[in-house]
Amino acid sequence: MNNASAITRRRFLQNSAALGALGFVLPNIVKASTLGKDGKPPPSERIQIGLIGCNGMGLGNLGNCAKHPDVVVTAACDVWKKRADAVTAKHKDTCKTYTDFRDLLQQKNVDAVINATPPHWHTLVAVAAVEAGKDLYLQKPMTLYLGEDIVIRNAVKKHKRVCQVGTQIHASENYRRVVELIRAGYLGKVGCVRTFNVMNQGEQGVGRVKDNVVPEGLDWDFWCGPAPLIPYNSILATGSYHHGSWMAYSGGWTPGMAPHIIDLPIWALDLGYPIETSSSGGRFILKDDGDAYDNHEVLWRYPNFTLTWMSSLTNSYGFDLHGVPEPKRRLGIYFHGVKGTMYTDYVEHRIIPEGKAMNEFMLPEAIAKKQSKSFTGRALYYYKDLKPVDTPIPSSPGHEREWLDCIKSRQQPSCNPQYHSRVNVPIVLSLLSLKLGRTVKCDPVTGSIVDDFQAWRLSVPQYRAPWRFPKQYLNA
Repeated sequence: MNNASAITRRRFLQNSAALGALGFVLPNIVKASTLGKDGKPPPSERIQIGLIGCNGMGLGNLGNCAKHPDVVVTAACDVWKKRADAVTAKHKDTCKTYTDFRDLLQQKNVDAVINATPPHWHTLVAVAAVEAGKDLYLQKPMTLYLGEDIVIRNAVKKHKRVCQVGTQIHASENYRRVVELIRAGYLGKVGCVRTFNVMNQGEQGVGRVKDNVVPEGLDWDFWCGPAPLIPYNSILATGSYHHGSWMAYSGGWTPGMAPHIIDLPIWALDLGYPIETSSSGGRFILKDDGDAYDNHEVLWRYPNFTLTWMSSLTNSYGFDLHGVPEPKRRLGIYFHGVKGTMYTDYVEHRIIPEGKAMNEFMLPEAIAKKQSKSFTGRALYYYKDLKPVDTPIPSSPGHEREWLDCIKSRQQPSCNPQYHSRVNVPIVLSLLSLKLGRTVKCDPVTGSIVDDFQAWRLSVPQYRAPWRFPKQYLNA
């Protein structure tokens, strides 16, 4: 489909799409004359989607797109053919299987692609997609290196493509309510935020395998791609949870989970890039086939602010958010302000005020409850106990739906690479600091490394031949 003519035909949707990109929930109003006999828009009005990486989150992202009547699935690609074939079977009337993403990107009946490959592939596939004129939904982590972050931002900008990074929690109601409260000053000035993601895999970790026979239909050399070629490992090949145990293919669990979690304070406090990044950790306990750290601690210093991160694969204590005392994955964010502390996860948030410092923001009945003689324990306040904010943030139409609307309006969605770089760069710098064993300094406005040639050299990856790092976008 010709993008220019498609945009012209969809002109009547532009205003609603623009509002949708800002987070407003709007009804899907379509003129009856534009609908086909099956109740869907005619082919000329539908966004033709291809999926690259047919497993895990990619399937979820595709499902969230395909459920809309203005979307048609036309291509599925995976180096493990059976995974792509499974997607094609669900969309057999419109979809075709590919095993090489470059072949898929040549197809004229693909307008946009979902890049849900393992993280070590994100940059090459993303750059190839925008060069081919395809809009892009890019699963997190956006990149594993600072140089890759720069490349993706510049490539998307140069080729004028619409790109959403797959941090779908950004679209959640809870995150929006937290951002409202922080920005409205309910906690006062915030000097520190602490974040964590923990689980307990035990000493066995993800396990060990003895049989390294490559399954039929899987191109393992292609799977490894620009990263080192190692003997086939069925645990590594399973999915994103298991990728997190290998550094070369995931960067460990910090790039896997921190994009969702540190996104909240960066959004709420409108942070730039950190001035200094310091991290420590290692593989202290796990004895599995992987090689990634099992504990990772990070300290990011911003002007007048500190952000911390804790990742553990060997203990699942979740602080106030712990819940039932059983091993499980837990996460949380603590905002420490002069008027109170808020702790939150994906679905809820609670506030502990500093005495009476928050009374101006509380409803009278909440204050009365606090002052009641029958009140015992800590003073925990929920959204219902607080006065409404003056400028509420509208609900999201959905992370994928926002991307689809922006494909029509040609606006950038909320988690575009320019915004998400402020989330991604602290993470990739934490990996760099861990590798160097020391602090890395960077410019808080540009995110570029300051006065450290060794750190800069290591921030640009060396891809395995014949794959080449797209260095032409480093200085675009």
